[in-house]
Amino acid sequence: MGMAQQRAKDPHGSGARPRLSARDWADAALAAMGEGGLAAVAVEPLAARLGTTKGSFYWHFSNRDALIEAALERWEETGTEAVITELEAEPDPGRRLRRLLTQAISRAATDPLELSLLASTTDPRVAAALARVTDRRIGYVAALFAALGFPEGEARHRGLLAYTAYLGHAQLGHAVPHTLPAEAAQGSYLDGVIDTLVRPRDGGDETEHVAI
Repeated sequence: MGMAQQRAKDPHGSGARPRLSARDWADAALAAMGEGGLAAVAVEPLAARLGTTKGSFYWHFSNRDALIEAALERWEETGTEAVITELEAEPDPGRRLRRLLTQAISRAATDPLELSLLASTTDPRVAAALARVTDRRIGYVAALFAALGFPEGEARHRGLLAYTAYLGHAQLGHAVPHTLPAEAAQGSYLDGVIDTLVRPRDGGDETEHVAI
């Protein structure tokens, strides 16, 4: 039996092991990045995490760089595009904005992945993925402010402010969590943040205050 036929029959080297997909490897790589940055993406430890062998990795990827690229694409898909798709089921832009910020801030408190990626921007692959994701996210949030009645320029500014508030909250949540409100007070705190973001400037007439 030739090597290609053998791999097609059993790419993991043992019929007892479950078949893993490229997505499984990408998700495992993302988990490793959250724990230890890019340096934690290594084939043998990931194989051990997944309960498989290096043969499974080479069935899906030619090298480690290909895995990193796949993992970053997976992060864009699950951390941005899938979130936006889910939010689109809510027709009201105000409720959509509130839900987005509440979910994003709550998720950031427990998931260190994005902070790990922000600390890895010397890698051009990470820098490119972060640029794409940041532009997409800020653009989406700005569109929500525009839907609430803010002019384009003001909506963009508020979208940027909302995103920086999210990143700052995430950073504090991992670095100095005691500076943030206790869990019981988080709801009212986030309500205050969102109310501030949608409040028109003093003396401004760009929009009416929108209750969301």
